[in-house]
Amino acid sequence: MIHSSDQYCQLTRVYCQHKMQQLRVVWVIYLGFVCSSLCAKDYSIEDYGAIGDGYTINTLAIQAAIDEATSNGGGRVIIPGGRFVSGTIFLKTKVELHLTKNAVLLGSLSPADYRRVAKWKALIQANEVNDVTISGLGTIDGRGARLALKIDSLFYAGEIDSVHYNLAEKRPKWNIRPQLLHSYNCENIRINGVTFKNAACWVQTYERCNGIEIKGVKVDSDTYWNNDGIDIVDSKNVRITQCAINAADDGICIKSEDWTRKYFCDSIYVADCRVRSSASAIKFGTSTVSHIRNVIVRNIKVYDTYRSAIAIEAMQGGILENILVENIVAHNTGNAIFLRVGQIRGAKLPGTLKNITLRRIKVTVPFRRPDYAYEMRGPTLPYFHNVFPSSITGILGSPIQNITLEDITILYPGRGNAAYAHMPTHRIGDVPELPYTYPEFSMFGELPAWGFYVRHVEGLTMKNVNIKVKKKDYRPAIVLDDVSRLYIEGLKVKGDKKPNPLFMKDVRDFTEVK
Repeated sequence: MIHSSDQYCQLTRVYCQHKMQQLRVVWVIYLGFVCSSLCAKDYSIEDYGAIGDGYTINTLAIQAAIDEATSNGGGRVIIPGGRFVSGTIFLKTKVELHLTKNAVLLGSLSPADYRRVAKWKALIQANEVNDVTISGLGTIDGRGARLALKIDSLFYAGEIDSVHYNLAEKRPKWNIRPQLLHSYNCENIRINGVTFKNAACWVQTYERCNGIEIKGVKVDSDTYWNNDGIDIVDSKNVRITQCAINAADDGICIKSEDWTRKYFCDSIYVADCRVRSSASAIKFGTSTVSHIRNVIVRNIKVYDTYRSAIAIEAMQGGILENILVENIVAHNTGNAIFLRVGQIRGAKLPGTLKNITLRRIKVTVPFRRPDYAYEMRGPTLPYFHNVFPSSITGILGSPIQNITLEDITILYPGRGNAAYAHMPTHRIGDVPELPYTYPEFSMFGELPAWGFYVRHVEGLTMKNVNIKVKKKDYRPAIVLDDVSRLYIEGLKVKGDKKPNPLFMKDVRDFTEVK
């Protein structure tokens, strides 16, 4: 039975191994940077002709400082106080880009000033380099809305081919809108203290990298579509701590996109962050081509988030396993927990999602949309619905496996009205499967539960789960459909006067401890 100590022992072993690996990685990175800094020389970009007037294009001057620093064995490239405009600059091995307190690195408003590495354009590119740092209390501002709208205007002027334009959504596709930072196939990256603002697409991506430390970083990018705060793609030995993120798209997102499966995500630690998102705060996927494993997420505060506080999605044949999420507090968040398996984007097989523990999580779900006060809001749904429950849904033939929910408290607003939107339990078979549909907590339409909807799961422990509803809801608290090895202990349902909080269909090997 999964409610035995076996799964906890497994997760404990993974956690201990992961922490030891983290300590080794952090010490290697730290010692490397200390050794480099002891003999590093400072290179002010003003000495190479940069002018911080907010107008002059300083790409060549900044690049010249970086190139000289790396040719001399490394050093600090200083961006002093001022507003320095630039197109794409390339970080080099053993170079630290340091932004002083009043320094602003501004992205050029000319799309021609940006260069591509792999599939991404970016203001700052790090391509196959080692021991690079971005530090300081300054700001990297991509002026993303203005830049994206300039790119948009080029399409209508006939200068951008329609293949690069999303005609349905009437905006340029992601691959021609620059990020602020793109790190590709690098070793030992440190990002410390800086503020990232106003990206035209994702804010910062670390792809196929090993040894990443992101600490004390602020992201403020409620600016344009696809503004993910931090994206980790097929990277290992990652540590993200003490960050504050306000993002128009997913806050912290862990992905896998390597179809060769040579690269994958492993040994990732995320802690002590504040996240606000007009999508999901902490998200695994949707891109899950290869593996994502051995991930710890803890001590996260979520607020004003449109979709899910925690979304874990295995959708493209990859394996997501050994994931621990704990100590999460989410206020004014549209959905608490969303776990999903599917088969999208031409994947030959469904994803695999197994060995997941979520514990010590508190979420307050509002009645109205949580992000109404922000510039970029999540899309309005094209159908009527009541407030969505948390959901854990595999697909036929590919169930989600071995899930533990422990010490979970979710407060719902209620007001579920069958006359407004209706999915009664006797029509549970009408809830669509949608294995090939992009995953969102709202994807099924109206669901027949107000607290949890669970379908196609093998091995589910619910221990000390407390769900509360403020006002009457026509639906039962929890619906379980095609679930095996179900263990429930200490379940508490408050505010719902129905005699039985559970509706079960095709549930096998069920144990309940009051």
